[in-house]
Amino acid sequence: MALSAHRWRNTAAAVAAAGLLVLGQRVPDAAAAEQPRIDLRVLVVDNGDSPVRAIAAQLKSTGIPYTTVDLTDANRPTITEAFLSDTVNGRPRAKFQGVVLPNETPFGAGSAEQGALESYERTYGIPQVDAYTWAHPGVGLDYTSEGGWAGTLDGRAAAVTDAGRAGYFGYLDGAFTFEDNDGAVQESYGYVARPRTGFTSYVDLPVPAGSGRGSLIGEYRHDGRRELVVTFAYNEHQQQFRVLARGIVEWLTQGVHLGQSRNYFAVHVDDILAPDSRWDTERNCTPGDFDCVGGDGEGTTPIRMTAEDAVHAAQWQREHGFTLDMVYNAGSGEAWKSEHGGTDPLTDQLLADKAEYRWINHTYTHPFLGCVQDTSTVPWSCAENADGSTRYMSRSDIAAQIRNNHNWGVTKGLPLDRTELVTGEHSGLRTLPQQPDDNPGLAGALADNGVKWIASDNSREPRQRSVGAALTVPRHPMNVYYNVGTEEEMVDEYNWIYTSEADGGSGVCETNPAATCLADPLDPATGYDSHIVPQEARTALGHVVSGDPRPHYAHQSNLAEDRTLYPVLEQVLADYQALFADNTPVQNLAQRAIGTELQRRAAWQSALANGSVTAYRVGDTVTVTAPSGTQIPVTAPEGTTRQLFIGTTAFGTPYAGERSGWTTPELLQTALKLNLPS
Repeated sequence: MALSAHRWRNTAAAVAAAGLLVLGQRVPDAAAAEQPRIDLRVLVVDNGDSPVRAIAAQLKSTGIPYTTVDLTDANRPTITEAFLSDTVNGRPRAKFQGVVLPNETPFGAGSAEQGALESYERTYGIPQVDAYTWAHPGVGLDYTSEGGWAGTLDGRAAAVTDAGRAGYFGYLDGAFTFEDNDGAVQESYGYVARPRTGFTSYVDLPVPAGSGRGSLIGEYRHDGRRELVVTFAYNEHQQQFRVLARGIVEWLTQGVHLGQSRNYFAVHVDDILAPDSRWDTERNCTPGDFDCVGGDGEGTTPIRMTAEDAVHAAQWQREHGFTLDMVYNAGSGEAWKSEHGGTDPLTDQLLADKAEYRWINHTYTHPFLGCVQDTSTVPWSCAENADGSTRYMSRSDIAAQIRNNHNWGVTKGLPLDRTELVTGEHSGLRTLPQQPDDNPGLAGALADNGVKWIASDNSREPRQRSVGAALTVPRHPMNVYYNVGTEEEMVDEYNWIYTSEADGGSGVCETNPAATCLADPLDPATGYDSHIVPQEARTALGHVVSGDPRPHYAHQSNLAEDRTLYPVLEQVLADYQALFADNTPVQNLAQRAIGTELQRRAAWQSALANGSVTAYRVGDTVTVTAPSGTQIPVTAPEGTTRQLFIGTTAFGTPYAGERSGWTTPELLQTALKLNLPS
């Protein structure tokens, strides 16, 4: 029996002799008309605690519609049979495919609302997640005093059980560790307890100061109902929740739902072919920058990759099965060549390996494409015309920078997509506080060159937006600085930013409420590997496991000299591979594909918010209607097929043990129809 079919049969509640209708299981043909309609929507009962909010965040990011009942709202709807179910064209309808509760009895044991909810779950076979509760017999667990334990879970190693791997947590390799980012702060509290009859543990850990293993997540079957019982506290940002969130949601929806979730990691390397300025460890600034007092950069050795660095980059990619996006400035490379005897071994080597990378236009010479900068003051300001208006780089000059760089790449045979662009410093786009609006000539210059996807800085503009006919692709800046070539330089600049004035730093961390000062300066010899690499890798991995497709970016200087970027990337990839099974590979997408993913997500969220999506299941058939042209994301078990006007075809692509994808109704169809494996 296939795993997907095994799941379906083992997740349905027992059918009572009276013939109660059950989600995920066929009824006899004679009673086919009695099969209920199960709407693909989740009910979230919210008491304001972080575990419920975390699951709701996962539902939203996945693209699963849900209805929230706020227990703190005096005007909230009452949970009744009519609220939960009704009939549509004579067919019984369950309005929710799953229920998320803050605990097992948020309305009070024996209350009318609790009774209505439990009756609904029994009648339609609807699963319930108890977002966070304590260990006790009411949820199928022994008290912690009976061979269990309760306390802080920070730094403890947990594992997915055999039952979990055989079910909806099978996308994990098995083991993971609870975060412990600050030894002085309790980050996770939980109850580790022994299961009773009817309870199947999916995630457990060794009982601290005891023997055997105790459950942290498991399924409790009782009274014709099923509950997923979670006995540790969490929030949406903690890594342990992020890696388990998929399994919680797939169990809740029994693997059939709107939306999809995949893990993404892409890295742009800016300034390829151009040199980068070097941090001055004596003056604590970057010579050549207008705010670096006492030097214009003359005599300072810039940082630029060598041919050997290029050889290493290609070899590293092959060894790690990961493709970098080379964001290049051809004009800067040509200038370097002319200043160095007409030869450039770096460019020659990169071109020899050109097919191994993705390439993105970064403009010809990396100028600032926004307003003309007046650097006579710190910070700089926008220069003004005689009439007081802002002076901008012209549309024609911007267009020439884009066109010339693209044309150079075409003559060199680079595998380019002309619709993609990264401007130097994300310039041309609004830059607060000096330039609150885009350069008025930018949108036209993009259109002149067929650019549809322009990179933006996620730390400034996390939302995708329009620039004329183009859309932004926000990028995560990596905390591996552009102006350092060695680990020691990196630590020096890091200490300047993140230590107090008393410790020799700038003191910015003391005046910026969003920053935190280091307790002590990092050791120049060891601080990069011991502190910066794990810190930056943890941040990047957090983006990856949260399903965020936005690319990260660093600079060519980080592939030169000490090659500071590789340890971070290697840590991210190694940690990911240790967490996830082979059926859940990281998705390494091009900028255009990332932009398309963000665009589809925004359109889908808009359709859900407008109430213009209808989705339900009757037996083994799923039907979805959405506004014409809307790409519909769906996740379903292996073996699911799409119903064509004539015949069927396989649905989606495999990921994490299921199939998912963006799709639309077939020609001559007004709704998307999927056939689930029986």
